[in-house]
Amino acid sequence: MIEKLAIVAVGGNSLIENPKEPGIARQWEAARKTCEHIASMVINGWHVVVTHGNGPQVGYILRRGEIASKEGVHDVPLDLIVADTQGSIGYMLQQGLDDALRRRGINRTCATVITQVRVDNDDPAFAKPTKPIGGFMNESEARKFEAEGWSVMEDSGRGWRRVVASPIPKSIVEINAIQALMLSGYVVIAGGGGGIPVIRQPDGSLQGAYCVIDKDRCSALLAETLRADLLMISTGVEKVCLNFGKPDQRELDRVSLQEAREYMKQGHFGVGSMLPKVEAAIDFVQHGGPHAIITSPQHIEAALRWETGTHFIPG
Repeated sequence: MIEKLAIVAVGGNSLIENPKEPGIARQWEAARKTCEHIASMVINGWHVVVTHGNGPQVGYILRRGEIASKEGVHDVPLDLIVADTQGSIGYMLQQGLDDALRRRGINRTCATVITQVRVDNDDPAFAKPTKPIGGFMNESEARKFEAEGWSVMEDSGRGWRRVVASPIPKSIVEINAIQALMLSGYVVIAGGGGGIPVIRQPDGSLQGAYCVIDKDRCSALLAETLRADLLMISTGVEKVCLNFGKPDQRELDRVSLQEAREYMKQGHFGVGSMLPKVEAAIDFVQHGGPHAIITSPQHIEAALRWETGTHFIPG
């Protein structure tokens, strides 16, 4: 019987530590570092299901396809790009976790589940893209691409990025397979990039959608469905902040649901960055989850000891 279950959501941006060096070798380094911290959770008695983001990676692949299409190479639809990143990033995390666990004397099989997540066709998010993908640009570069048909927005003072629709996840298609693997003792990697977005057709079939589901919202749904004890959201900062990047910036340690909702109303969290993470933490806790944490990968162990990170608690 599993005593403590944690859903650990690894940010796509946290796998690219330096935006100026987004190459695969650097992503491998970041993935292996993150896996060391997740392996420490396993050592300390946690059973983990790992999810991951893919925002930067999806954007790079989409742009690569657009450039290649000018040379007669077929383009790749966004749902297939999400599936591609589930495989590639899942492979990196799978290998990194396997190596980290074996070094600690633990023989556990890690398995990646290619995961479809259902969204609603009439979700208003399709009319208002907010999910940043790809790398950062200055405003003049962004406006040039906007003239080519991109949707762009400024991303929390860090630069401009391409954005796509990000509908709310409704259900996880492969949830039974994920649960079966988890209960059999596997370290499961699932829901990568928020899941491959699919829409249920009138005849009952599934069809991919042009969007990227936020991985934190999907992670919260997965945590609620599996009745996890903890939702751990790993990102690029040690703590959630009020007035981020301003002279009066203030870090948050423990936050009740009421406080978190009030901070959201005050507009403290960026739409394409911290807001969906805070919303995911709130969703999990208000639906019965005991505890959610937002912190950076290197602070996971300390956050589990309540020494750092931002902790969301019921009241």
